[in-house]
Amino acid sequence: MVKKRSSADLYSTRPLLDKLGVKPGSKVAVVNLDDPALVKLVRERTADIVIGKPRSKVDLVFLGASTFSELRRLDDAKKWIEPNGAVWVVRPKGGRSELRDTDLIEAGLAAGLVDNKIASFSDTHGAMRFVYRLRDRPQ
Repeated sequence: MVKKRSSADLYSTRPLLDKLGVKPGSKVAVVNLDDPALVKLVRERTADIVIGKPRSKVDLVFLGASTFSELRRLDDAKKWIEPNGAVWVVRPKGGRSELRDTDLIEAGLAAGLVDNKIASFSDTHGAMRFVYRLRDRPQ
């Protein structure tokens, strides 16, 4: 017998920072993303957060993008992460953005990254995580 799922079963109850992989002590950069609530939340888990381009390698970059020109920054953002780090591209959900999932995937591949996770970032924004392939990770 198959158990019928309720709508509550379809949504993760894990805290947002856990879904996004923000661990205590993580080095985080927030770029082109005006989200004071996110910054406050991240600061509760790690003090190592910078707004804008980081001066040294970080574990996670949260890159806001709602246009193709903003999405092109993914190529720069990959240079800012540790070999096992990730870039989260955060964009408006639905028709609020000119970008589709396929546009993000193509931009990631062009930058030498692959997508490996999506998350509901907020009621209005979604996020897609990009990482280096194991064989392509910088030494």
